[in-house]
Amino acid sequence: MRIFAPLLVAASSVAAPVAFDKVTVTKDFVAEGCAVADFNQDGKPDVAAGRHIWFGPDFKRRASYTPERDNPSGPNKTPYNPLTYSDYFIQFAYDFNGDGWSDILVYGLPGEPAFVFENPQGKAGDWTRHNIFDVADGESPDLVDINGDGKPELLCHSSDLVKPAKAKGGKSGGQFGYVEIDWKNPFAKGRFRPITPKSPANDQKIFKYTHGYGAGDVNGDGRVDILEKDGWYEQPADTSKDSDWKFHPASFGQGGAQMYVYDVNNDGRNDVITSIKAHGYGLSWFEQNADGSFKEHVILGKTKEENSHAAGFSQLHAMQLVDVNGDGLPDIVTGKRRWAHGPKNDDDPMGDPVLFWFELVRDGKGGAKFVPHQIDRESGVGTQFWTGALNKDGKPDIVIANKHGVFVFTQK
Repeated sequence: MRIFAPLLVAASSVAAPVAFDKVTVTKDFVAEGCAVADFNQDGKPDVAAGRHIWFGPDFKRRASYTPERDNPSGPNKTPYNPLTYSDYFIQFAYDFNGDGWSDILVYGLPGEPAFVFENPQGKAGDWTRHNIFDVADGESPDLVDINGDGKPELLCHSSDLVKPAKAKGGKSGGQFGYVEIDWKNPFAKGRFRPITPKSPANDQKIFKYTHGYGAGDVNGDGRVDILEKDGWYEQPADTSKDSDWKFHPASFGQGGAQMYVYDVNNDGRNDVITSIKAHGYGLSWFEQNADGSFKEHVILGKTKEENSHAAGFSQLHAMQLVDVNGDGLPDIVTGKRRWAHGPKNDDDPMGDPVLFWFELVRDGKGGAKFVPHQIDRESGVGTQFWTGALNKDGKPDIVIANKHGVFVFTQK
């Protein structure tokens, strides 16, 4: 089941040293995102990546839950060519129909539909596929509770730029927003809730490849706001009718990955954590000032020269906020996306596909920093990954799927 807030483990008086055991599940490129749940209800978490499920606890036995080329518009057959893309951009596990069995939400390439594959409750055969939203735009869609009803929404924006325009004026632009699911009929088409007007048709601000999107309570009013690289949108008290949310401009980079909201320095104001450019360099946290403006604190620099040290890397296209070391504070887990556009494009495409966690350390005087710790140099990230406890020790583990393969990292 998807965790809708940073996963915190019980704090100990002295945080234990952090180390991981690595299991290479496959070296095939099957997906760039993954999901974890006990899909067969044997008491052991399993890994879903692409159209396959690897069963825990050793992840050696594999089964397919949907046929090859289930998406006729997909780029090629599996395993995918790492010079191309997969039909499985991002995946989440969630029990959509409330039958006690985890289903699988799949976001395909940006602009494609969002599908839910219905768990057949242990029965053999392909899982039934349900198209719950036609055009899920954005490079970092999510599954998160936006409206506060205790159930998740699809956090994505949308446009009809990849579909025949319905309006007489031709193509129309994109809109930021989210998708509400009818929980009485969860496999039906969701309702898109726009929070902005439609952008011009030729505008590249809100279209299917827009980078950087997130959700969190920026102003501390108890309601979840929506963030993008140019600022944040304040959720109104009444969302029963569609309306434009109040926009608060800010500069959060050029468009990174998932964006997070958290009071980093414990001053009572929520801050923003984001990578700066998904296909370039940069990782920062933005301290919210008393007047609502933001001050940037650089964690990783924005140029190759600033990242020539051992902890420097580019293409931070996926990120999670999770308490890795059990000290009660959430840390950043991220890494280098493997060959986002092949071996000759973007910044430093042939650099080691590293995986890091950045430890949040507060100084008790209103200051804070993130200390880098290397997990691995031969895996990297895709466009999304999973963190959570794979065993009974309660320590957060990590599961990665990308063009380098599928990997499980279990804390020792």
